Amino acid sequence: MSETPTVLWSRPENERPGTPLLVMFHGYGADEADLFGLAAQLPADFTVASIRAPGKAGPGYAWFPLRTDLSYSLDSVTEAAGHVQAWFDGVRTAHTSVTLLGFSQGMCMATTLLRHRPADYAAVVGLSGFVVEAQGNDYFDDAAVAAAKPEVFWGRDQADPVIPAASVEFTNTWMRAHVQLTKVLYAGIFHGINAQEMAHVSEFLQYKVLK
Repeated sequence: MSETPTVLWSRPENERPGTPLLVMFHGYGADEADLFGLAAQLPADFTVASIRAPGKAGPGYAWFPLRTDLSYSLDSVTEAAGHVQAWFDGVRTAHTSVTLLGFSQGMCMATTLLRHRPADYAAVVGLSGFVVEAQGNDYFDDAAVAAAKPEVFWGRDQADPVIPAASVEFTNTWMRAHVQLTKVLYAGIFHGINAQEMAHVSEFLQYKVLK
């Protein structure tokens, strides 16, 4: 893995200090440009950074390898999170807060980072994704998450054909036990994002992060 990930920024470097940071994590097989177009639909106060996953997957990239049944190794999840964490530690001090937004596999990454060091993040937005099952793995400090009760937005379509039902069920149970959850269901977006959902995300960020 390269030490410094490829990142698309919404502002030049000299305009970033003192702004709240929002970091985007794309889905499996996509890249850093995939979600970046959504930045224009979010509150303008944020500096948006869209980060490229470290592994190759088809024409794009992946945060960690997925088997055909969408199973994965927990070690590969924490390795990818550590890669991002090291980058975060170099940029976070310039910003007033850090919020994470992940789509599909990117939601696994955003919530994994939250579960590692919950105090570091103002909020998490998860779209059409899930939380990894990590019982007994020391990287995940779920007790600290439950104590902090961070703000999490979770948007999905019940007809999403990609995310396994067991993963959705686990995510639902985990969220209700650990976070302040804003959960919204959408019809007709399947495994995707629409303008209505982005309006809700923008509102969530305005009220929960920018206040």
